[in-house]
Amino acid sequence: MTGAEPLAGPPAVRWIVASMGECAVALTGLERGGYHPARGFSAVGPVRPVVLRYGPVVDSRGADLVLRIAARGGSVLAVLDPAGTLGRSLAVALRRCGPVRLGVDRGGQPVPGAGQPAVEDSRVLDRLVPEQRALLNRLANGETIAAAAAAEFLSLRTANRRIAQVRHLLGVHTTRDAVRIYLRQRPPGDG
Repeated sequence: MTGAEPLAGPPAVRWIVASMGECAVALTGLERGGYHPARGFSAVGPVRPVVLRYGPVVDSRGADLVLRIAARGGSVLAVLDPAGTLGRSLAVALRRCGPVRLGVDRGGQPVPGAGQPAVEDSRVLDRLVPEQRALLNRLANGETIAAAAAAEFLSLRTANRRIAQVRHLLGVHTTRDAVRIYLRQRPPGDG
């Protein structure tokens, strides 16, 4: 296996629950599903979907850590009020990485109908304009921003501005995280 091949295992999970009690219920089901819980959101080393980072999120710094792990393809289980301001904004940001579950029932399953996004999660890239998509595609193929700008007949400043717009749209802070999301969600013909 090379470093570029995905690891086999369960898919990444993005889940927000309201209490540590709900978290314990969700963890029980996820452990049976092959996930390995790790308390806290400090992602040291490679992020893998099978390692589930979990714990309380009390401020925007914690929400940012959760989002960074999810943007890198990791599994997260955040404990905070999903109906609160921070919970709602975290759910919106996490939906840019894929489907998000909100709450659990007594069996440890997602609450029916909860966490359904207003826009299909797999279609977040459809909101990119062709110029942004072209730059992301070149970056995903290993080109630098300067090389991608030259190939697209753009100034470096314009290319940087367009990539900044992509990062904002995807809700991530780094170009690397934007490229990771693009690689996970891009259509087969875009490679």
